[in-house]
Amino acid sequence: MKRFFIALSCLMAVGGLRAQLSTNPNKFLGNITTSYNVDAGGGVPAFYTLWNQITCENESKWASVEGTRGSFNWGCDKAFNYAKQHNFPHKFHALVWGSQYPGWIESLSYSERYDAIVKWYDAVLKKYPSLPLIDVVNEAVEGHQAGTHFMKEALGGGGKTGYDWLIKAFDMAGERWPDAILIYNDFNTFQWNTDQYIDLVRTLRDTGAPVDAYGCQSHDLGGMNQSNFKTVMAKIQTALKMPMYITEYDIGDANDGNQVWNYQQHFPVMWEADYCAGVTLWGYVYGKTWTTNGNSGLYKDGTERPAMTWLKEYMATDAAKNAVSPYPGMKKEATIYIRPQSLKVAKDDVLPIKVHARLATKTIAKVDFYVNNELVKTMTEAPYIVEYTPGTAGWNDTKAVVTATDGSTYERYGRFNVVSTKNKREPYPETVPELPGTFNIMEYDKGASGITYYNAARSNTTAMKDGQWMDYTVDVKEDGIYAFDATIASTKTGGIFHLAEYGLDGLTFLTDFVEVPKTGGSSVWKVLHGRLQTRLTAGRHIFTLLIDKGGFFFKDLTLTRAEEGEGMSCRLKSFTGEYGVGDAIPVEMKVTSKNSAVSHVSVYANNLLVGTSTESPYTVYFVPEEMTTYSITAIVTNVDGQVKESAARSLTVTSPTPMDIRAVVSDDVADGPAYNLMGVPVGNGYRGMIIKNGKKVIRR
Repeated sequence: MKRFFIALSCLMAVGGLRAQLSTNPNKFLGNITTSYNVDAGGGVPAFYTLWNQITCENESKWASVEGTRGSFNWGCDKAFNYAKQHNFPHKFHALVWGSQYPGWIESLSYSERYDAIVKWYDAVLKKYPSLPLIDVVNEAVEGHQAGTHFMKEALGGGGKTGYDWLIKAFDMAGERWPDAILIYNDFNTFQWNTDQYIDLVRTLRDTGAPVDAYGCQSHDLGGMNQSNFKTVMAKIQTALKMPMYITEYDIGDANDGNQVWNYQQHFPVMWEADYCAGVTLWGYVYGKTWTTNGNSGLYKDGTERPAMTWLKEYMATDAAKNAVSPYPGMKKEATIYIRPQSLKVAKDDVLPIKVHARLATKTIAKVDFYVNNELVKTMTEAPYIVEYTPGTAGWNDTKAVVTATDGSTYERYGRFNVVSTKNKREPYPETVPELPGTFNIMEYDKGASGITYYNAARSNTTAMKDGQWMDYTVDVKEDGIYAFDATIASTKTGGIFHLAEYGLDGLTFLTDFVEVPKTGGSSVWKVLHGRLQTRLTAGRHIFTLLIDKGGFFFKDLTLTRAEEGEGMSCRLKSFTGEYGVGDAIPVEMKVTSKNSAVSHVSVYANNLLVGTSTESPYTVYFVPEEMTTYSITAIVTNVDGQVKESAARSLTVTSPTPMDIRAVVSDDVADGPAYNLMGVPVGNGYRGMIIKNGKKVIRR
């Protein structure tokens, strides 16, 4: 037994659990790398003795990783492995940002840029399949970054919501990292653009995008007194009702007195807010931070500045140690999003709403759904779907309360907007168009502006306008992959459109961004041929045609079953293991295409897109959200646009929690020592259940 206690104490020491300034088990006090290194040197204490969370200042930004297209430099490995060694969170910063992106994307078309962003996400996923924290989008408030339009255009622009591109960015992140805390991060919104910031984040929340928390960078707060700071913090939280992170706090001031005064005014308010999950300072070595002359540093010439001395003293207080967090243990237990089919609806019309709910380690007993604080429905089985008929005009507040079998509860808030109009949504033709078939572009759904159309006219002699969109109710008669023929006319090149579906499970781009050529005149009609990017399921759908760049004329759209290529095959490997909700399950495929090269392979679970693989060996990871039997299929597409669908494989999920324990990837010394379950040190040759970096893992 004596040997066990010695080993356990050594384990705790290796993890640095009691060394950092923050001893609060539920909130981290983090920092960033210094000049691409973790430890700053120059007499400054080692990183893990001060901080218990790390963010790369630059190393994980897209330009740093993929400055040359297709060539990846993972300099962020250093910080990632350091966090793993010392058993504290690492945040990936940032997937989408209108700055420090690779210059080569600027010469790409909309479609090529979208493809590049998807491949960037997939490269990060392949490198880091498990991330605790991700800044999914950084600084998207209008005017913050000149290059934002490159991302915005490629991800769908404003669309129906005004923020479609951001919804798509978060949907893509949620598909790949369902267990990560997904963050929207922006500049000093405590002093500037506060209302725009609230509108942006609240729209993401209200549309059901998988955003878990909002990040307030907090740069340049110098001179803001505590009273004003408290007021604006409360304003933002009252509007959003979500977890918050202080992500990039710094006070750039060479005057020691000014710096410590600002820390005293701001830091306790941040730290003690029960909705604040953690604080990350943006640098701590004088002369090596991004502010003027690096004057935000807390160490100068290896010596603490007064702000650092004060911070140490504050973190030792009971107030700091006992501050409450929305993420106990710094982990996300509940994943909850409320997704209405539309953010805006006509009064007395039916609005389908889905609550996406999953618990990491517990089992859901029920989901209660409220509108304007009135209970609408209690649901005990997934999918958690409500069909609600609103009778109150204006913004209606929603709330989902998830109750676990142990009695613990978790909440998520949202809103939808009700328009008082007699023009409810109805299909325009008396007979709903059937697909395969053709629908007239001018026969978009009846209803009110902003609900079924925007800036549209029922005449094909009127040119399409930038930002215009129209909804079409259609009946898909059979499952499958479809091709399209668009009849257009244009006096010039430059027009762009795409077809999308705003579903209860996400924003789906049905087509690529289609570029419209010059046809020779406004009445010289020609047909553009293409293929839908996702598989259609039989049943009633509402498709949305979005005009990204107008100036052309559009007559009709015909959808037909896509051509199956000869010499193509796609076969799925059988699923033979036991699986639980939250497991990352590999879907492995054997693919051939004799006459033309493979473009990509898409995997579907119960007809919902799971992911896409573009390189052999073709593998996509599926993370189930429910205990049920899934039908898994795959579709291979060659470079000629021909397709072949695999036979379906059944995958049954029997556990409410993950059953897979990931193998240890590396046995490097940097990972720290390993112990068996009795606390006895074991060598690299030991196989079975071990304790490593404070966690139970299986070494195979």
